[in-house]
Amino acid sequence: QREMDLLVTLALGQVLSLLICAIGLTSKYLANDFHANTPVFQTFLNYILLFLVYTTTLAVRQGEGNLLAILKQRWWKYMILSVIDIEANYLVLRAYQYTTLSSVQLLDCFVIPVVLLLSWFFLLVRYKAVHFVGTGLCLLGIGCMVGADVLLGRQQGLGEQKLFGDLLVLGGATLYGISNVCEEFIVKNLSRVEFLGMMGLFGSFFSGIQLAIMEHKELLRVSWDWKIGLLYVGFSAFMFGLYSFMPVVMKRTSATSVNLSLLTADLYSLFCGLFLFHYKFSGLYLLSFFIIILGVVLYSSSSTYVVQDPRVYKQFRNIGSQPSSELPPISPRVLEPAVIYTTLSPEQGDEFPVQVA
Repeated sequence: QREMDLLVTLALGQVLSLLICAIGLTSKYLANDFHANTPVFQTFLNYILLFLVYTTTLAVRQGEGNLLAILKQRWWKYMILSVIDIEANYLVLRAYQYTTLSSVQLLDCFVIPVVLLLSWFFLLVRYKAVHFVGTGLCLLGIGCMVGADVLLGRQQGLGEQKLFGDLLVLGGATLYGISNVCEEFIVKNLSRVEFLGMMGLFGSFFSGIQLAIMEHKELLRVSWDWKIGLLYVGFSAFMFGLYSFMPVVMKRTSATSVNLSLLTADLYSLFCGLFLFHYKFSGLYLLSFFIIILGVVLYSSSSTYVVQDPRVYKQFRNIGSQPSSELPPISPRVLEPAVIYTTLSPEQGDEFPVQVA
């Protein structure tokens, strides 16, 4: 059973990687062949699709899962999260204009330590040594891929503002990490449809504003025909599939595991480039792929665990530190009571529910 779960996890991660590869290829054709540099418009189309499918689903729901009920409770949280997600997409796509492909691939991996740290402090996830070894192998695999790019001289796009481009990638990776950890929390504790519906609602609104301000002139310069229209439709479909499918994978695994699996997306793009753009082949590409897969297998081979809310331990210590006169004596023949906490997030002012065996 454990082996089957591992294989399913690997397969799901590679489906996400293939979707990202398709997104990258359509973006490359739009930018290079049709000179359509419209990253905000492309993401805007995705948020519109999310709105049409998932926000309308929330609107017709009844009860606490209804759109209005969700907005009353936590509208401002989803508003902030949608802005973070929009700008993460924009910063990374924008960085390609200033820095090299190799730099983007390498620096984009910064999302992994961001997710690890945020999961540790906010989701209270604890890792074992094998998880850090697996993460290190995945980053080593990316290093091999970047090394192959350097050896083959495929570093076009270096401009005078390379440092600015590198900073854009780091900023985008940081925002991606925040978005992914929030997404993991929401899909595991609330609802996948709620997350996607709120992203569609606020994402389409704020990306529409950004589109009107920043890219309205660029859209007018696009030479519209059926080919470019098909590319936009393809990009939107792949992006919509990625957003719809990622919460399913994340609920089964974690934000960290998903981001490790996504490292192979760059390799799929390179393999496609061998045939579509006549890239030179290097054996380091295959080595990179197997190192990353090995790292993902190692990471997924052992489960992480979530520590209990620190307030629970504080409550337990307070009980245990009471004077002995306040506690009933325990007979030597009677086992010490076992304390089982039935919840880790009680409302403020409530006592922690305790069940004594």
